[in-house]
This record gives sequence, C-alpha cells and structure tokens, in this order.
Amino acid sequence: MDNKTAFQRLFYPDDYQFKNNYTREVLSKINHCQTKDLGYHFYQCNNSDCSKINTQYHSCGNRHCPFCGTFKKEQWVEDRTADLLPTPYYHMVFTIPHSWNKVMMQSPRELYTILFDAASETLLELGAKKEYLGATPGITAVLHTWGQKLDYHVHLHCVVSGGGVNNGKWVTAKRSNGKFLFPRNAMNKKYKAIFLRMVRERKHLINADNAQIDEAITQSGHKKWKVYAKAPFGGPDQVIKYLGRYTHKTAITHYRIKAVENGLVHFSYKDYRDGDKIKDTMLTEKAFLQKFECHILPKRFVRIRHYGFLTNRGKTTRLNELRISMNLESTPIRIEIPVAVRLLEKYGTDITKCPHCDTGKYELLFTKRFGKTTYSKPREIPVPA
Repeated sequence: MDNKTAFQRLFYPDDYQFKNNYTREVLSKINHCQTKDLGYHFYQCNNSDCSKINTQYHSCGNRHCPFCGTFKKEQWVEDRTADLLPTPYYHMVFTIPHSWNKVMMQSPRELYTILFDAASETLLELGAKKEYLGATPGITAVLHTWGQKLDYHVHLHCVVSGGGVNNGKWVTAKRSNGKFLFPRNAMNKKYKAIFLRMVRERKHLINADNAQIDEAITQSGHKKWKVYAKAPFGGPDQVIKYLGRYTHKTAITHYRIKAVENGLVHFSYKDYRDGDKIKDTMLTEKAFLQKFECHILPKRFVRIRHYGFLTNRGKTTRLNELRISMNLESTPIRIEIPVAVRLLEKYGTDITKCPHCDTGKYELLFTKRFGKTTYSKPREIPVPA
C-alpha cells in the first residue's frame, strides 16, 4: 500500500467528530497535501525533441504535516548556526507530571505558555546567581507534546549556552565539571515552585474547571518534579544536529506508517526503555486520529522560543558585539537558498533536469493556485484534469 495515500486518507473520515474547527482545518490541509486541490506548477522540457510535461502539486505547508517542512527546517537550522558562539551548550528537558494532562488538553495555549515561562524563568534566575554563572545565558526552547506511540507527553527541550552576558561582557560558567550547568535539585525545586505559582496567578485565564486545576495542583504538589539535565554537547556541530533533529518534528512521519488496513493503523516506534529498539504497534483508525489531533498546537502558537541574549529584539546587535569582544567574525548575513540548489548540494539531485531525455531543462509554463492560473509564457497549454 502507498503509505502516503493511506496516511492521508486517515485525516478526514466522513464520520469523525473533530475537536474544533481549527483542527478540522489542519487535518483537511494534510489530507489534500500535494494534490491538485491545492494547485500545481506545470513544467515542460525545453528540449524540442522531448517536450515532456511535468506537473508538481503544491504542498500544504502546515507545520503539523508529516510531508512538509524539510527545507524550511534546514533553512531555520542554518540561520541558527549564526547564533552559536564558541562555548559549551547544555541540553535540558522540562517535564510536567501526568496529573496535569486533563487540564492541559482543555486549555493548551495557557498551560503551554506557563511551561515556557516557568522553564525560562528558572534558567534565567539560576544563571543570574554568581555561584553558577552571574550572567544572562542564551536559551532556545522547543515544545514537544508527544511520545513515540503518540501518547500525550508534554515536555520542553532547552538548549542553554554555557556562558552568558553581564554588562555587555561574556562570562564563562563557574561549574566546569563537564556535566551540568546548574545543580539538578535546585532546578527541580525552582521549576516546580515557579510553575505552580504561575498557575495560581493565571488561574482565571485557564479554560478548565477550578476543581480540576486545584486537584492537579494538589496531586503534583506532593510529587518530585524532574528537569532532565544532560551532559554538554561536544560543540556547535552537535548543537546543529540536535536542532535539526528536534525543532521541526511532527507527531509522526509518514515513513513510520507500515499499513492501514481493516480499520487498523500499523506503525513503528522507538522503545527507549529497551535499548532504542524499533518495534511495531497498532491503533484503530479512530484512536490514531484522536491521538494525533491532541498534538495539533493552538492556532498561531509559537513552539520555538528564544530567551536571554537570544531574545529576538536586538539579537543581531548583541551577537555582533559579543563576537567582536571575543575576537570573532561578525554574524554571517542570512542567505535564502532555493530548494533546487539545496537539493542539488545535499543529494546531488537536479530537479530542473528532465529525467526523460536527460539533457533538457524543465521550464515553468504556468502556476494554478486557488482557481487562478498565472501563465509564464503566452501559449496554449493543456490544463491537467
């Protein structure tokens, strides 16, 4: 079975009750991704002995789509390369007790925002302490809501610089044991206290029953919260690989879908508790869609955020000043690389070359999008059915 076709048809069954209109809209876009419904480019080989026609259908471009985003991710990662400084970088993961899942599903925007705010405040407050850093570090935070089997598992990945800025000058971290930037117990306690305080302060904004919120506070208040602090990355190259792997991930990618048959979805997952072995599991089509829908973020919600000296406002100026003070070259100019060039450089594939004659080049004849046709050449051209 064509995995892509099987995967797409899952997203818009006739008898499914969607959570809301926005998730319906997202799933509809995925269902129509790379089909004529979203428009297409119409190309023709410029070799007169060939003149073969090629139709390339448009992608939906939705951030939740398993088929989109590869080149957008690569451009984003390259842009982040310019932000890196010659210092160790630390990986930390902020988790939330599962007792919050019910409340979080009802009011994701508010609780996800509190997670970002609590984690960043924890790191910035500890960074300000002289015994650890005495400066403002740079932080990139990425929200994930899923586990390998599509379970609802909200957590925040943070990449934190092993140094920071104090009055415009670079300060190196005091703890140089090579393991943790800040003491884990200190992070655990501070993060828990800040998160619960923010929930109480913003309780009126959370779209859930007060009794449920109070119950989640009580249940999680008796538990030990964990911030997973990992050994520092080996260098900027490892940071880039990490960012490329995690920043633009979707809940599941199409290549993990093994089969869709008899009302069941068979897919693979990595079992972290069993040596990262790849295993297979299955869900009913309805259960699969319900799980996937839980990972659709609120409309326009920003899932990658920057803090400290990486805060967007004035970031370029700050980084240039830091680079100059560290005797480094100024921040590289951002260059937008066309998809055709990127494919040629990375995979050696020239998508402009006609595969039929192997000598001609595809030329764009017209583009059709949302019922409107834009011609690049004044000629009679057959429109695909």
